[in-house]
Amino acid sequence: MTEKSELKHIAIIMDGNGRWATKRGLPRSLGHKKGAEVVKEITKAAAEKGIKFLTLYAFSTENWQRSEEEVSYLMTLLRQYLKSDLQELKENKVRIRFIGERYMLDQDIQQLMTDLERQTASYDKLTVCIALSYGSRHEIVAAAKKIATQVKNGDISPEDIDINLFSDMLYTKDIPDPDLLIRTSGEQRLSNYLLWQLAYSELAFTDVLWPDFSAQELQRLIDNYQTRERRYGKV
Repeated sequence: MTEKSELKHIAIIMDGNGRWATKRGLPRSLGHKKGAEVVKEITKAAAEKGIKFLTLYAFSTENWQRSEEEVSYLMTLLRQYLKSDLQELKENKVRIRFIGERYMLDQDIQQLMTDLERQTASYDKLTVCIALSYGSRHEIVAAAKKIATQVKNGDISPEDIDINLFSDMLYTKDIPDPDLLIRTSGEQRLSNYLLWQLAYSELAFTDVLWPDFSAQELQRLIDNYQTRERRYGKV
C-alpha cells in the first residue's frame, strides 16, 4: 500500500548564487544579495500554498572555507537579513528557527538569532527553519555524544537507544522530516544537509539557479511531487 503524497515540509538547498553572478559578469556578492531577495518571495509563496515548514540551507560548515572576503560579505548580508527581512516575516506571523553550529558565528549574530526565535515562538502559520553554519555530520556526531554522555551518567541504558531517541537529540527534534527536498542549479547531491532527516524524502532537482528561482518553479516541483507515491520501503 502506498501513502498519499501530503506536503507539509519542504527543504531547499539554495544553490547557484555565485554562478548566477559570474554568468552576468557581476561580483559573487551580488548573486548572494539577489538570492536573499528570493528567500522572501519563496517564503511568501510557501505560506500561501499552506506549507507548514520550510527549511533553507543558508550557510554550511564547509562554507567557512571560502575566501575571507566572501565570508565577510555573507556575514554582513546575514546581519542585514536578520535585522530587516526576517522582521517582515515576523510581522506575517511566521515562526523562525535556526539550526547549526551557532558558536562559530559572531556573538551579535547569535543574539539576533535568539531574539527572533523568542519573538516568533508562538506563531504557527509557517515555520521557517534556517540552517546556518550547519553540517549534518556535525549534527549526528553531536547527537551521538549527547547519548553517550547520558549512558555514561546512568540516565539511560544502551537498550533505550532507538530511532526516536536519536531523532530527539538532533537540532530538528520537534520538526517533522522533510517531505520534499529541492536543490537548485542542476547539482544532484545532498552536500551534508539533513542526512538523517531526508531518509525517506522525495528529491527534486532543477537547473534553475537560486536567484532565478520563482514561485512558479516552486509550484511546478510541488505539482510533480503530488504525482508521486511514497512507499517508505513498503511494497
